[in-house]
Amino acid sequence: MIEVESLYFKYPLSNDYVLKDINLKIGLGEVVGIMGGNGSGKTTLIKHFNGLLKPTKGTVKIFGKDTREESVAYFSKKVGLVFQNPGHQIFSDTVWNEIAFALKNFGFEEEIINKRVKWALEFFNLTQYKDTSPLLLSGGEKKRLCLASVLAWNPDFIILDEPTVGQDFLQKEKLIEIIKMLITQNKTVIVVSHDVEFIWLLQPRLILISNGVIVKDGDCKSVFKDNAILEKCGLTKPQLVELYEELYPLIEQMPVDIVEAHSMLLKLLRGSK
Repeated sequence: MIEVESLYFKYPLSNDYVLKDINLKIGLGEVVGIMGGNGSGKTTLIKHFNGLLKPTKGTVKIFGKDTREESVAYFSKKVGLVFQNPGHQIFSDTVWNEIAFALKNFGFEEEIINKRVKWALEFFNLTQYKDTSPLLLSGGEKKRLCLASVLAWNPDFIILDEPTVGQDFLQKEKLIEIIKMLITQNKTVIVVSHDVEFIWLLQPRLILISNGVIVKDGDCKSVFKDNAILEKCGLTKPQLVELYEELYPLIEQMPVDIVEAHSMLLKLLRGSK
C-alpha cells in the first residue's frame, strides 16, 4: 500500500510548493488514473511513490516504510516506474541487456533472468530486436521496451507516466489488456495521462490535480460528470461521455467502449421503428 499524509513538496531554491497537502491511500489491486493540466504536479507526485523525491513536509509510506528512511533501491523492487520519456530510462547496449539489467541487479538467478527476458520480448513484440541497440528503435518501440523492462521483474506497483504517447490504437488496446492482466495478479497500476479516451476505456479510480492540489478523487464516471472540475483541470470529456449526454434519457447508462455504444445505439434504433 502507498500512504500519503499531508504531503507538501517544493524543489530546492524555489519558494513555491509544487504539491500541497496531498492525502491519499492506494492499495493493492487498484487501477488509478492521475490527470491534470501541464505543471499541475502529476509527475512530481508519482516520483514520491518510489522515493525518487522526498517530502518537504508530510510523509509517504510504501508498505509501511517511510520513503525518507530507506533508499530508492529499496523501494524500486516493489514499485516500477515507466517514465514518459524513454530517453530518461534506456541506457544499455542491446534490448536484451536493457530488460535483463534490473533482474541482474536484484540478484535473480540466470535461468529466471533468461525466462523473464524471453517472455518480455515476446509479449511486447520485441524479439527481433533483442541484439539491437535500443537507440535504434522507434519511439513506440522504446516505450514498449521500457514497460517490458519494468514488468520483467514483477513489481507490486506499476506506475506509467503518459504510456500512450507515440502508441497507435492497437498498441493502446494491447496496453489495456496488459493492465487488466496485471489486475488479475493483484498488481496496482497507476497511470498518469492526458489521454481521456484511454483513461475512459480503463475505467480507473480517477484523481484530478490542479496547481498541486487534489481537487477530485472518485470513480471514473462520476469524475467525468463534473463539468466544473474538468474545466478547472483543463480536461475534455471522452467522446462516449458526450454521446451519452446527447442521447440521455434515451440511453440510461454511459457506454464504456465502442462495442457497448454500438449495442446501445442498435437497441435505440430498433426501438424507434
